[in-house]
Amino acid sequence: MNACRAKKRFSLPSGPSGLAGALGLSLCVSACASPLPFNQPVDPASPAAARIEALVAENRTYPRWADFPAAPTGLPAPYEIATEVVRLEATQDALAEAVSRIQWTLNDPEGFAESTRSRIDPSRTRPISGMSRAEYEAWARALRQRATPPPPLTRR
Repeated sequence: MNACRAKKRFSLPSGPSGLAGALGLSLCVSACASPLPFNQPVDPASPAAARIEALVAENRTYPRWADFPAAPTGLPAPYEIATEVVRLEATQDALAEAVSRIQWTLNDPEGFAESTRSRIDPSRTRPISGMSRAEYEAWARALRQRATPPPPLTRR
């Protein structure tokens, strides 16, 4: 739609003003990469100065090379990995072929569901028979009594 139009481009003006602009831009960008914010001295008058210096001194040598884990050993060679990948792909293809040869016989899902329902005892799938409010309260009271912890032991 607007492919023939000229695109806007950012360019600095040439000459001394362009050089000043480029220098200003580079200073702004490089200020984020400056290590100065991380090496500020601690104000000795600060109440936290001693604690900060102790934490810095405690962690000054961390991390050490001894703290890094050793390089892994006993890794399989690339050709062994490639061989295993080829074997798994062949197994996957064989499985897909075996599944495609299966003759699926579930043509009537409603009939299958009905035959399954007929084999299940309906008394096992019904909700619990209705209880009166008093029976529910008694049942809940019995559960609460069972859940009551024993009294604490007296320590001598």
